Amino acid sequence: MRVTAGADRGRKLRVPRGATTRPTGAKVREAIFNILGPPPPLHPVLDLFAGTGSLGIEALSRGAVAADFVERDARALGILQRNLRELGFSGRTRAIGSSVRSALERMAGEADGRVFGWVFVDPPYASGEVEPVLSMLAGGELLAEGAVVVVEHDRRHLPGEVFGTLVMTDRRFYGDTGVSFYRPRRGLA
Repeated sequence: MRVTAGADRGRKLRVPRGATTRPTGAKVREAIFNILGPPPPLHPVLDLFAGTGSLGIEALSRGAVAADFVERDARALGILQRNLRELGFSGRTRAIGSSVRSALERMAGEADGRVFGWVFVDPPYASGEVEPVLSMLAGGELLAEGAVVVVEHDRRHLPGEVFGTLVMTDRRFYGDTGVSFYRPRRGLA
């Protein structure tokens, strides 16, 4: 697995052995970033269910100012931290070993007011985690004005179109892999 574009294009990413981590493939990553365009200039990105960190690392390679990663699996978290060190991203990143819901609750309560320009949500497809996480993001103060939430899923587990203030603006399929894009609509409930 390699970074597909940006300053670190072609650099290898380590991937844990076994079936517990399913990294986003290069074709899907390239498609996501072609749709997103340049990274948000003032806000960090957030990679939830990060695994190897491929989405957040891709954003950093393409110029994102910083990134937070959340991964609860200790082995995947160790590989993620190693990837960040080896690519020289440790100073611009935070790797959080926690469940995503717990991490979002903690982040929402932090006093620094950190908000994210892009949020990547890529849980195990059948986990049932997408809807609660999107609801938490919609109900919290973690999204910057104009933020984009990107959800990876398969054809059998399509997320809904509206979660509070988050509204789906685009959905694409690459084989069996689906990617849905959400944006906050201020003033909706």
